Amino acid sequence: MVRATWNGAVIAESDVTERVEGNHYFPRAAVKDEYLRPSDTHTVCPWKGTASYFTVSVDGADNPDAAWYYPEPKDAAANIKDHVAFWRGVEVSED
Repeated sequence: MVRATWNGAVIAESDVTERVEGNHYFPRAAVKDEYLRPSDTHTVCPWKGTASYFTVSVDGADNPDAAWYYPEPKDAAANIKDHVAFWRGVEVSED
């Protein structure tokens, strides 16, 4: 099981993730929507495409742009479509 936690809450957990560049990408269905708020931030990766971000929000604390996903990834990254990854203090652990 792989879990993403922040501020004492489990944000996502799944038996299966996609590993890309050292990051676990969780299936979208494994991510708890109640902890995510859309962000206006976007970045571009030359081989994955344009990323969109979420602010992770738990118990009134916000972690801006701590989750990202590729709504329309390029063909080389098709395996991470409908997946979300985390950073900025979100702890991802495997057991």
